[in-house]
Amino acid sequence: MSEIYLNKRQYSIVETIVSGEHSVEDLANKLNVKPESLMRDLAELESRGLIETIRKTTEKLILTEEAREYLKKGFPEERVYRVLYRCIDRSVAEFMDCVSREAGLDKNRVRIGFQYLVRGRCLEVRNGRVSIGDEEKCFEVLENASWLKASLKNIEQGEVLSIDLIKLLKRRRLIASEKKTILIVKPTSKLLECMEKGLIKYRELITVVTPSIARDLDRYVIKEFDLSITPPRPRGAKINSYMEFLDMIREILVSMGFEEAKGPHVELEFWNFDALFQAQDHPAREIHDTFFLETSFKGRVKKELLERARKVHERGWGYKWDPLRALKPVLRTQMTAVSVRSIFERREGEYRVFSLDRVFRPETLDAKHAMEFYQLDGIIVGKNINFKHLLAFFREFAASLGIREIWFKPGYFPFTEPSVEGFIKHPTLGWIEVFPGGVFRPEVMEILGAPNVRAIAWGIGIDRLAMTILGLDDIRDLFSKDLEFLRNQTLPQIPFFIEKTSGLNVKVVKIPR
Repeated sequence: MSEIYLNKRQYSIVETIVSGEHSVEDLANKLNVKPESLMRDLAELESRGLIETIRKTTEKLILTEEAREYLKKGFPEERVYRVLYRCIDRSVAEFMDCVSREAGLDKNRVRIGFQYLVRGRCLEVRNGRVSIGDEEKCFEVLENASWLKASLKNIEQGEVLSIDLIKLLKRRRLIASEKKTILIVKPTSKLLECMEKGLIKYRELITVVTPSIARDLDRYVIKEFDLSITPPRPRGAKINSYMEFLDMIREILVSMGFEEAKGPHVELEFWNFDALFQAQDHPAREIHDTFFLETSFKGRVKKELLERARKVHERGWGYKWDPLRALKPVLRTQMTAVSVRSIFERREGEYRVFSLDRVFRPETLDAKHAMEFYQLDGIIVGKNINFKHLLAFFREFAASLGIREIWFKPGYFPFTEPSVEGFIKHPTLGWIEVFPGGVFRPEVMEILGAPNVRAIAWGIGIDRLAMTILGLDDIRDLFSKDLEFLRNQTLPQIPFFIEKTSGLNVKVVKIPR
């Protein structure tokens, strides 16, 4: 058996694992390097028959956000018990309102705590009123909560729990299972034999021989290149499927006679809300629905436009309209801001305009919602435009994407009347709303200086529409960073066309440009 020469890192690896198997994470910690930096060396050592790698899947228990909240603030039953005597002898609804107020708990947490106290016979409900049950049982409920807290802390410290306790904690949604694959590295008999005979030697690895090195090659290991191996062929680049979908939407709308308009991401409240006859005390203009900018900047709007907005708002809503509020900047919450700018610029006439870009709202990120998303907004303006044209547009637009089934229901939006919400069938999520729209209220058209024409408008949830076309069930996948996922994601070939829907022939659907 001949000597085996290894570079510095590979020599450190075999020195470490010769005593027994190690996980890659443990090995990386001992060598003070990142686990991913060891993978190439491990592959080389395995190809030389010195080590063996084994993949093991382990299940790890982790605390949920709910559990972390309970560890920090106490279990719901504990927090309800603390204010129990201030709220007793009331109806269930009054009791829960009182506890929520006194303990600073949301109604859901109050309900959970109340259920466990009633189940533990600490509380009773007689004739619809809440009263104290067996006070000894109250202490048992509290002791059980303390025991559960101790169990959660044990999980954090990596201790093993009984199966029954794990089931209990999962039932209360306090823990979740997380699967993890661990790569185990172990020495082969060849490595152990070579180490015992002193045949493993350390030499510095070089890939290029220079004149200065050539004088003393015995000190180095020259990396060999196998020219018989075909190098990997890089995959060609492709357009992101979602971006390709958005471009297709633009093509469809242009073919229907629309022009695209653009607008700023940072918009004035005036164009985002006031021009749409949205009252300044409307809930959508609060911090939970709009991103406000921390700045003293005030925008500019023509004086005549501000004056018209003041008259219409004060006449319609009966309050003192504040022009300074209207000039504050926000991150636009809807592409309709671009649509109303377009109407103000073109005034009375017959035209079709769309805008397709990002909007921003303080949403909770989940499978169907995001804080930043694309919205397709559009308007059709003319003297003879009516609500029937809006429904026809939705049907023809959907048909151009191969979507036949649409369900409409009456809707409400502050700046359109009548309004509608259109739903399409997603293969896994069921009916999802993608077509909200309506006819702009006369007040909107008056503010914008176009009182003698009508406008139908819509703000299509283009991200949700894309999920249906691309076969996705999570909105976050549209913005995935997973290269393999993006390579495999393709836009279906849709030979788009404008199909005349039954009952809405060309004479009805055709809208003058």
